[in-house]
Amino acid sequence: MTKINKLFEKELKIINIGLELFYRDLKKQKYSVIHVDWRPIAGGDKKMASLLSKLQ
Repeated sequence: MTKINKLFEKELKIINIGLELFYRDLKKQKYSVIHVDWRPIAGGDKKMASLLSKLQ
């Protein structure tokens, strides 16, 4: 048996980062999952993120 096959014999424990839709879908399928509500700094605006980094 390959290592990858052994991996799928175990219960999946999932960490979802970002899109809550994926979390809800996995939850409906009865998977063990936690959701991390992550978003890019400054909504992904590089100039704003640069300005914010200077405040630290």
